[in-house]
Amino acid sequence: MRNVTLILDDGSRFHGKSFGYEKPVAGEVVFNTAMSGYPESLTDPSYAGQLMTLTYPLAGNYGVPPFTLEPNGLATFMESEHIHAEAIIVSDYSENYSHWNAVESLGNWLKREQVPGITGIDTRELTKVLREHGVMMGKIVLSKRVIRSSLWLMMGGGRMAKPMPHLPWRGATAWLL
Repeated sequence: MRNVTLILDDGSRFHGKSFGYEKPVAGEVVFNTAMSGYPESLTDPSYAGQLMTLTYPLAGNYGVPPFTLEPNGLATFMESEHIHAEAIIVSDYSENYSHWNAVESLGNWLKREQVPGITGIDTRELTKVLREHGVMMGKIVLSKRVIRSSLWLMMGGGRMAKPMPHLPWRGATAWLL
């Protein structure tokens, strides 16, 4: 899993790990309070262009059902034929799933549909920020590894800034955007 960061319009940053397709995305950050039903929520067209945060702390534990159609032409276990949300943000992602109807993991489905997923985010804090500040745009960026012996903070446009020796070390490397 690769390090990723969710950056909100107000400057708030939430660091996590990627478990879906790895690409930067941007959109309106929203939250969903359902305790289950991520296949239905992700395929709901009303979430198009949004970075969906699940407030329930665990996602992925029951996998993803097959895409099937009822005789009336409606999807059986989903709201539409593909994922509409730009990304999914969860507190804890379970790679191992168990359900009689599951055909693949949430992570594999996201990769197949080219949708990013982030885990390890404090979704309680993120939801609190969204409730207090209202609608907020955000972006998911992939982190870059910075070598300890020459710790530099990358700024916009690829130019280098001054060394940042006051930053805390995490093992032998530091991770910065």
